[in-house]
Amino acid sequence: MRVSFVSMPWQSLDMPSLQVGLLRTLVTTTRPADTVTEYHGWLHWAEFLLDRSAGALSPTDYMSVANDQIFDGFGDWVFSGVLYDDPDWGTEQLIRYAGKTGTPIDTVLGMRPHAADFIDAAAEEILRSSPDVVGMTTTFLQNVPSLALAKELKRRRPGVLTVLGGSNCDGPMGHALHRNHRFVDYVVRGEAEGALPDLLARIEEGARPADVPGLCWWDGDVSRCNEETRRTVSPGVIPTPNYDAWQSTMDASPVAEFVEPKIVVEGARGCWWGEKHHCTFCGLNGSLMEFRAKSGHRLWSEIDRLVRRHQILDVVTVDNIMSMGYFRDFLPLAAESGWDLRIHYEVKSNLSGEQVASLARAGVHHVQPGIESLNSRVLALMDKGVSGCHNVRMLRECENHGLTCTWNYLYGFPGERDADYKPVIEQMPALWHLQPPGGATRIALERFSPHYTNPALGFPDRRPADMYQHVYQLPADELNDLVYLFDSPPAGIHGDVENRLIDAVERWTAAYSSSSLLLEASAKGDELDVHEGRHGRPRCTYRLSGWEAVAFRHLEHGRTLSGLRRRMADGGTDLSTGALGAWVDMLAERGLVFRDKNTVVALPTEAVALRAPERDDAPMAEAAAGQGTR
Repeated sequence: MRVSFVSMPWQSLDMPSLQVGLLRTLVTTTRPADTVTEYHGWLHWAEFLLDRSAGALSPTDYMSVANDQIFDGFGDWVFSGVLYDDPDWGTEQLIRYAGKTGTPIDTVLGMRPHAADFIDAAAEEILRSSPDVVGMTTTFLQNVPSLALAKELKRRRPGVLTVLGGSNCDGPMGHALHRNHRFVDYVVRGEAEGALPDLLARIEEGARPADVPGLCWWDGDVSRCNEETRRTVSPGVIPTPNYDAWQSTMDASPVAEFVEPKIVVEGARGCWWGEKHHCTFCGLNGSLMEFRAKSGHRLWSEIDRLVRRHQILDVVTVDNIMSMGYFRDFLPLAAESGWDLRIHYEVKSNLSGEQVASLARAGVHHVQPGIESLNSRVLALMDKGVSGCHNVRMLRECENHGLTCTWNYLYGFPGERDADYKPVIEQMPALWHLQPPGGATRIALERFSPHYTNPALGFPDRRPADMYQHVYQLPADELNDLVYLFDSPPAGIHGDVENRLIDAVERWTAAYSSSSLLLEASAKGDELDVHEGRHGRPRCTYRLSGWEAVAFRHLEHGRTLSGLRRRMADGGTDLSTGALGAWVDMLAERGLVFRDKNTVVALPTEAVALRAPERDDAPMAEAAAGQGTR
């Protein structure tokens, strides 16, 4: 059997498709007689735009759509005119949406006229290898480009079988994709390691695939939907991706000069925190929350092999959360390698300073710690399991160890109050030497999140997000099953406090590159100097000596006043609550500590990280949400 695996726009240009790499290994291992080809549609689309526009539509323009406009649906809209055989389809809705949101659309308006010719070229190239089956992976903005391609493939060669899979196919979304698009023969819902080999076997046998878990298939003109399995793929079964075809394509591509390629790896699936406390706003793990992790030795072996083979030191892990076991095995192995790795990882934000140091020693340069707020009460509404001071400490430790930290300040949680934000806004100028959030953003209502599955949490009224009006031509009930994002009456803060939060984050971002607050210890460690260098403050040095230096070191971990008093007493210094409280008030007045409820954490860093004039907080494309072969 001849199988072609396809990943369409809008995947990030600087990374291979993990899903295609995994599927290639899966099929070549389980069905060695099959012939496998790949089509890297996201790269070819960027090349196509560059060529057809004579350089006016660059890979940078592509990335602005892929990374910055996920929640506007613009990438899907570019191809919706092809899907619906109408070059003007959805344009009025797009313009109306852009006018309401203030989002620029000149780039996507310039791209759309090239979409039909690209789909023609893609279909022609894919069919050149005479595939029996074309499998397309879809996450975020890949739905409409994949559907448009599937439609053209069936028009040109009705006998070719089209298969969709990926995160966009999870749960009811997969069945809606199938039953509304007759040119899609099969939709694989859930992990493909078990389902895809079984499906290919049924196709080869000419048998009905009624026993393939989670599969959507056509029984005459009726769309059948097999029950999804609750069993998850064990980490030992997850393949090692094969990126050889991607490497050849990238090496020959004019896009290569615009990007710094990265290798994508997968250490774990699911979320160990979400198994215990599912963050109320998060829908990324879909229906498969169970956490499974490869051994640290295996993960290191895969990275070692891929880095040697492709001569690329930048490594992006797609794990939604790092396995804590990796501090014992994987990270030491990476550190011992001596390689100048640059690894991206998603971690929990309550890591200790030593754990952050372990990340840095291993070559982890970029973390997404899921900070999301600096107020403990709001964090409790999210069920995050961390405090505001934990998050500030994480920002400080990232600065200490030279890690880039990507995060967003989220708001709009049911039950939050103005009083949860005002103290944080007032203290933000004291944080200007720490890495700012990419922005202050009202939360979206995501399918699979507790906010969605339990309307009692505060979002009882919902409808498909407004952006889908310029993406799909479907009845409301079908759209409701198909989409991932929903609109609901806003909750939480609004008006003046919301505007103050957004403004405070913008001022923090502007001040960060020229701000520092540096802690310097004396040779004996009995004195501490804090050098003030934050933007807009007079340069000066604060000296702490004696018990003040000892107490300040305790505050680096984050302490309550009573806890700090006990620590000092254990060390032989008995201070009254009043004296200690007055001293902490003085530190807070100078902006040397951050307060959240009853906890205080010290703010100075012990090193000044190198900083670029501007920070790019664009998400790491869709890789982090891909979750393997779903």
